[in-house]
This record gives sequence, structure tokens and C-alpha cells, in this order.
Amino acid sequence: MYHALLYYAFVPIDNPEEFANTHRELCQRLELKGRILVSTEGINGTVSGPILACDQYRMSLHEDQRFSSMPFKIDEVDGHIFQKLFVRVKQELVTFRSDLPTDPTRATGRRLSPAEWKERLERGDAIILDGRTDYEFDIGHFRGAIRPDIESFREFPQWIREHLGKNKDTPILTYCTGGIRCEKLTAFMLADGFSNVYQLDGGIVTYGKDTETQGALWDGLCYVFDERIAVEINHTEDRRVVGRCFHCDSSTERYINCAHLLCNRQHLVCPECEAQFSHTCSVACLDRILVPYESL
Repeated sequence: MYHALLYYAFVPIDNPEEFANTHRELCQRLELKGRILVSTEGINGTVSGPILACDQYRMSLHEDQRFSSMPFKIDEVDGHIFQKLFVRVKQELVTFRSDLPTDPTRATGRRLSPAEWKERLERGDAIILDGRTDYEFDIGHFRGAIRPDIESFREFPQWIREHLGKNKDTPILTYCTGGIRCEKLTAFMLADGFSNVYQLDGGIVTYGKDTETQGALWDGLCYVFDERIAVEINHTEDRRVVGRCFHCDSSTERYINCAHLLCNRQHLVCPECEAQFSHTCSVACLDRILVPYESL
């Protein structure tokens, strides 16, 4: 049995390059695989490995005073959920490129526990903002949430100003996969004059593990950035499928990448259309893979 760990912490790291090199050596020694981002802002990672190795990794990070209280979201998995290990230095832990200060250590939206979040959803007096991208929303989301028409997180500042600029005093509930994007998102909104902003503490993943709420009011699956593609959240009898086939609009929860490598578009597809289009996302891409490349 293996564990998958999801975690982040906004803490100052003075020399991220040196930290990344040392951290890579730790992960290699423990034979972990995954994707870890390091910046002057802190650390953001998802790794997988044997349970003992993951326990040692968590212990090692918690022994560092900077990460002593950093929570880990833990999933049991059958094996590695990544093929390789990547430890990279980035300008931001999540690329946002805001024109306003977005330091989560200074200001973020009020954190709601899973039980508080569910109660606020049921109250029905707030705007529910999905803090992820459009394709993540399409396979699963909270009931009543707004689908952001964006393909990357950095598009959010403009999108918020265009679509929510007149709602600066309305309660706004934000959520994302593990919580890190809402840290930036709500920090931006507060800096931009929004006065009533909340975030789901620990994100969708934590909500799905809460024994009290059992993932209620979540529809579909939760998209994750590893080989699992998506995971279950709603463990109640009111479990609904919301994904729609890219080709025929039938109900599905299967994401694949277009077989035309120059396209590689990730899209939801039903079994029938997957076979009909030979794993491609369009007739144009289908034609491309049927014609030898040297003749193009």
C-alpha cells in the first residue's frame, strides 16, 4: 500500500534554489515521486510513495520549524501516482500574476470548516465561486457554483473584475482542490475591495474526507493533477454525475487526451465516442492521425 500526500505552506524561503536541491535529495533518498514547487513564498507539493517513506517525509518536514504545523492531506493508493519526481523553483507557488498584493500570510478570506461550508451552501445567500479552471469544473463542482470561463489561474483577476465587480459586499464562498489557490484568490479579492469573502479550509479534498458532511452537495468527481485524473468526493446517496461527453453530450466521467499528439487536448468522452473518434477530440484530429505524417 502507498500513500499520496497533498500539502502546501506559505512561509518565507530565503534561498529557494538551495532548498529545492536539498529537498530533491530527500525525496530521492525516500524514493518518492511527484511534483513539488518551491519559491520565496513557500512550498506546494503532491508526492506518492510507500507508507513508511511518506511517514518519514512528513516527519522530516515537520521537524523544520517553518513547516512544523503544515497539514498533509493523505490518500491511500495502490502505487505511485506519478512517473517521476520534479522539484522546481517558481516565482509563485501558483501562477497568479496579480497587479495587487496577494500575500496569504497577511490577509485571506475567512476559513470555513467542512461543516460550516455545508451550512453556508444550504443557507443559499452567497455567491459560490469555483477557484479552479473550466475543465476542472466540468467533471465536478459544488451545487450552484459559478463555472469560471478561464483556462488558467492567472486569468482570474480580470475575470473577477468583469463578472463580480458589482458584488463587492455580497458573501462570496470560494473553493479549490486543496486550498492553495483560494489563499491567493481571496487575498486578491480583499485587496480589490471585496468585503465578505470566505474559503473552504483545506479545499475539496479535505471536504471529501470529512466524516460529518461526507462530501454532500458535491456533484461529480474532483479533478486532480496526477495519474488518477479524478477522485470521489460525495459519499452520500445523493451522488450525481455532471460530466458531459465532448462529442455527443452524454453523461460521462472519463477524461482522455487527444490521440493527435500536436493537439493533446484533454476532454471528457463516453466509451462510444472514444471508439468512434479513435481517442481524438475532433474530426480534424482524427483525420490527422489517419494520414501519415510525412504526407502532411
